[in-house]
Formats: sequence, structure tokens, C-alpha cells
Amino acid sequence: MGLTMTEKIYARHCETDSVRAGDIGTIRPDVILINDSSGMITMDQLEKMGASGVKNPDQVVLVADHFSPAKDTTTAEANRRLRAFGRSNGIKHNYDSINGGIEHALLPEIGMIGPGGIVFGSDSHTCTAGAYNASGMGFGSTDLAAALALGELWVKVPGAIRVELEGQPAPFVTGKDVILGVIGRLGAAGALNASLEFGGSGLQYLNLNERAAIANMAVEAGAETCIFECDEHVLRETQKNGWTLGAPVHPDPDATYLSRLTIRLDELQTFVAKPPSPDNVVPVSEVRDVHVDQVYIGNCSNGMLSDLRQAASILKGRRVHPDVRLIVVPSTRRIYEQATKEGVLQTIVEAGGAVSLPTCGACFGGHMGILAEGETALATTNRNFRGRMGHPESQVYLANAWVAAATAVRGKITDPADLD
Repeated sequence: MGLTMTEKIYARHCETDSVRAGDIGTIRPDVILINDSSGMITMDQLEKMGASGVKNPDQVVLVADHFSPAKDTTTAEANRRLRAFGRSNGIKHNYDSINGGIEHALLPEIGMIGPGGIVFGSDSHTCTAGAYNASGMGFGSTDLAAALALGELWVKVPGAIRVELEGQPAPFVTGKDVILGVIGRLGAAGALNASLEFGGSGLQYLNLNERAAIANMAVEAGAETCIFECDEHVLRETQKNGWTLGAPVHPDPDATYLSRLTIRLDELQTFVAKPPSPDNVVPVSEVRDVHVDQVYIGNCSNGMLSDLRQAASILKGRRVHPDVRLIVVPSTRRIYEQATKEGVLQTIVEAGGAVSLPTCGACFGGHMGILAEGETALATTNRNFRGRMGHPESQVYLANAWVAAATAVRGKITDPADLD
């Protein structure tokens, strides 16, 4: 009986060198990812455990991204403590919005994740690592404190759901629409405690930014983790960034899956997820003309370079509607710099948009773009739960960057194909 990619990756990192779905194994991750949102709890728990320090400082990545730049004295202190923790424990990977960016987009850039790797993180969207033929899994703060102290953690290896991608997507259909299509079919708990494994002939038509958007939102279907098959695009990018710790994994032809799902990319529509859940998915035509007060393009799922380019191509020669606030947030400093060199950000600003430093801020209703009572936003983010981006009586619709930019121009949800 063959193995899934999930089973193979976890077996490589397990003390027994062999695990199957459902087994509990002690797993040694390549990376432990801590952020400023829950990092204080992790540090406190580490101290309560009586640990002398961090077992493997080189495997730890600290990222202040949720409240960076800090919005008040409380978050400023959290960021200060995170930096101090890094210095006192000899952790060289210590980043914020100034020198790094949003954690899940930053990891591959600094060569800390790639084929065959595992990252344990303090954020549920750690599953973004799956785009790079790796596994990312979110944990609670106490679990991660134990991982910092021991360099390992017990894990129940999840079974996998195979998602076969076939065909070539139509114009204005992106990776965002792929994952919304998957979530719409599976439901918010359809992949509960499972791994989503993506492959198939259609994979070649999705760039790494799009795969990251898909992997990022796997958790919105309840998945523990997500893994894409490896190809030359993954190898080229991760090797360029310095990844050396693992080798690609591929599923065995006779691998055992919990279930299988086929997505015909050429039959996909441009989707929007209506509030209050990412699985409330409809074609953009069904919500056409819904008024919006704010459009937000960014975060760890869709603040990548290709997303910014898509937005700029829509905005070039046009103006943001006077009743709309357009906020654009590149996911990392590197993306910010490249978008600046290409003139992408200039196009956005000239159209009337505002560009922020990389931050999770508005995505989770923290700062820098939260919503007031009764307001509506169209966002490229990953969640639209009640109160997610601000007031409990605000609403968030989710869509790709093409739709977001077109919506910013017209002031109401718009299919980009309908623009004059």
C-alpha cells in the first residue's frame, strides 16, 4: 500500500522513520514559526516549563506581523519582547514589517521552507507552506513552547484528500477561485483534520503565488495541512532562495486517500465568498452591484506580486470610486520593493489607492483598515467571519485581486470582464 505526500514528509521527520495516517509520532520540524500575536503566551509558557532556553535557535523564525507597525503601547511592548527574546536566545531570524513581512509569505523568501520540509507555526495559516511541496501546521502556544524547548512535538499524522487539477483556467480566474471552488464544494469542515494534496496536469497553469493562495486557505475547509506536488517552478524558486534541508516528495501511485476531488480549471468561474463564511461561495455575477465602502488587496494569501500586478492592470488609467477606500498591502518587503521598481505601486497610488507596509493589520480586524458598523468590504483576505475585519455589524466579501480592483473602480462588486 503506497504513501501520500503527507505520510512521506512526516516519516522523514519522525524518530521512527515510518508513519501512516492516524499514527502519532514525535516529529522534528525544520522550522518553528512564532509571531507577535501569540508569541507572548508562548514565551510565558516556555518560562513556566522551566526550560533553559531554545533547543535549536537556527530553526526558529520570529515575525512581528500582526501588530507591526505597533498600534499602541501594548503591541509595541509585545514587539519589543519578541525582539528581546530573539536576542537572548541567539535567534538570527527575527523580522517585522520593516525588514521582513507577513510570516507565511516571508518563510520561502528567506529559504526556510521548501520541498520535503515541515514548519510548525503559531498561526492557522501556516499551511501556506504547502505551495512549496512542504507541510505547515498550526499549533497552540503551549505546544509551540514545548517544541522550542525540545525541538520536537508529537503529531497525529493526518489522512489526505487528493485534489486533481485539470484543464487551463479562463481569464480572470486565479488560484483564489480554485480554493474558493474547493471550499464551496467541501464545506468549512469538509477536510476536517485532514491534509489536502494538490496535483494534476492543471498545476502547470498556476504560478507559485496562486498556489500559495490555495494552500493558505486550506484551513478554511478544516484541513490540518496542505501539500502541492513539486515541479520545476518550486525547485527553481526554493533553490534560489537557499532551501537545502529537504528533497521533493511525490505520492505513490497506489497511495490511500480519504477521498478524491477533481477540479476542472477550465470550468471554474470567478468566485466571491459571501459573509459570514469562506464556504458561502457564489459566482461573482450573483453578487454584482453590492455596494462596498472599502477594498482591501493584501495579506498572506493574496498580497503577492502577481496579485499587485493584476490590480495595477485594472487600475491603470482609471480612478478609484470616490466612495471607496482602496488599501493595498504587499505581503513582504521584497514584494514591496519589486512592485515599486515595476511601477505597480505608483499605478495604484495614482488611481487613488493607499499602499501600506506589510502587515496582517486589517485582515483580522487589528488595525490599519478595520470596518465601522454597517460598512462592507471586498477583500482578497482569507476569512470573512462576522466581525473579522472590525465591527460585528460590518460585512466582508472575499475575491481575487482582479475582482477587488474592478470593485474599487465601480464602488460595487464587479466582474472585471464587465469593465469598459
